[in-house]
Amino acid sequence: MKKILLTNDDGVLKPGLWAIYDVLSDLGEVTVVAPESMKSAVGMSITLHKPLRLRKIKFGGHVAYSCSGSPSDCVIMAVRHVYGGEGPDFVVSGINEGNNVSLQAVYGSGTIGAAIRACLMGYPAAAFSLSLPEDSVPSAEWMKTMMAKAAAKAKPIISYLLQHGLPKGADYLNVNFPYMVSDSTPYVITRAARNRYKELVEERIDPRGKPYYWLKGELRKDLEPGTDAYAVFVEKAISITFMKADTSAAEKVDGSGLLNYLKTCEK
Repeated sequence: MKKILLTNDDGVLKPGLWAIYDVLSDLGEVTVVAPESMKSAVGMSITLHKPLRLRKIKFGGHVAYSCSGSPSDCVIMAVRHVYGGEGPDFVVSGINEGNNVSLQAVYGSGTIGAAIRACLMGYPAAAFSLSLPEDSVPSAEWMKTMMAKAAAKAKPIISYLLQHGLPKGADYLNVNFPYMVSDSTPYVITRAARNRYKELVEERIDPRGKPYYWLKGELRKDLEPGTDAYAVFVEKAISITFMKADTSAAEKVDGSGLLNYLKTCEK
């Protein structure tokens, strides 16, 4: 039976984690190691400045490990401690509350950070995220229902990967569901958009008259066809993006001009 490690960045008690747990249980032996509280937007950060705590808990009749650290910490703790060094056959991260489309999200997401950490440690992985309504706060009932629908659509993806592995050249998957995902929602293979919003800073004044700031984003309207952002927001499709951990551009960029210049500086 395949060993599957399940983690997330929203916290060990979140509905998205347990929705996908239910479908993964049909595919293998699932071990849950997830943050004890929300760790969104922490990327691949790891905890080096304080001790980590790992607690075994029960939720809905299932056993899980609650970790005080980041999603990356969870992957490391799972592989080196919970699994005893042998590690899982596959790592699943999600389902995240909110989309993770575009490179803006990829480089900051704790959900995707866990998948990257896994592949750097030698384990194939996939990150799953569900878009939320932009103009309202979803209810707990809506979240539970839509996470279950997203998990059902994630199941055949994971089943295929467990049987066939990742396609050659891919290190992990970034999968995003539109917020009204259903049984008939199509799958689309995409590339990552560069960005999907313009970064903004909003200044406010506290009760003592001193300024403080909120970071926020303004959604782009000119989304490019073929990208994950276009698939999720325009086509209302499930975006599947094959990702590489190596983001260096050595094979595509001619750096001879810089190198020649540096040689002249040495003379």
